[in-house]
Parts: sequence; C-alpha cells; structure tokens
Amino acid sequence: MKNVIRDLRGERGWSQAQLAEQLGVSRQTVIALERGRYDPSLPLAFTIAATFGRRIDEIFTP
Repeated sequence: MKNVIRDLRGERGWSQAQLAEQLGVSRQTVIALERGRYDPSLPLAFTIAATFGRRIDEIFTP
C-alpha cells in the first residue's frame, strides 16, 4: 500500500521520532510505514489521518 506520510510529515517539519511519539508507535514503525513495508491496522490508520487532519483515502492508496 502506498502512502504520503513522508510528504505530510515533511510539510510539518516533524522528525520520524516526533511523528512516532504522536502516533504512539516506534520510530521503526514510522520508517516501515513510509517505505510501504508495513500496512497499519485500521485504528492506527485513523490515528494517522486524524494527526494530519486528512481522510484515510487521502493518505493511503492500494
């Protein structure tokens, strides 16, 4: 699954560690998400969307 997490994080000037802290996950999880190596659970996808003020389908694409 592709996503725009890295772009959204960059727009806000957040580090991977800062985003991980906001999401309640490890930095390694953020790295895996950004590289498309990990598909988030539905609750985590909703948390990511809320963090960036976007809809899930604006962040993730199949």
